[in-house]
Amino acid sequence: MKTATKGKNPEPSEHQIQSALVDWCALNGVPIFAIPNGGFRHIATARKLQREGVKPGVPDLFIPIVKAPKGGLFIEMKTRKGRIRPDQAFWIAELSLQYQVDVCRSLDEGIASIRSYLDAMQ
Repeated sequence: MKTATKGKNPEPSEHQIQSALVDWCALNGVPIFAIPNGGFRHIATARKLQREGVKPGVPDLFIPIVKAPKGGLFIEMKTRKGRIRPDQAFWIAELSLQYQVDVCRSLDEGIASIRSYLDAMQ
C-alpha cells in the first residue's frame, strides 16, 4: 500500500485504507458499498447531490447484512490521527440505534470490525 507522506513512519491516507478494505471485502465475498458524502465537488454538483439526499457526516461504508438486532454495519474510516467531526458524531449516534457503527483507523481495524460483525451472526 502506498503511503500519503514521506518520512520515517509514513501513514496511509484515509483513501488508501478505505480502498484496501473494499479490496479485502471483494476478495472475501463481503458485500460493501461506499457512501459518497465527502470530497470536493463543483458547487452545482454539490447542490444536486444535496437535493438527492446526500448528507454530510454519514459514515463512509456500509455492509448490508442484517444481524439482529442490527440492520447492517456502517464503517467510518479515519486515519490514526483523524478526528470525528460534529456532523459525523451526530450520524454515528443516530445510526447506532439500529445499526452497528464502527470507526476504523487502519486496514486491520476495518477487517476486525467486519469479522466481528459477521462472526456474531453465527
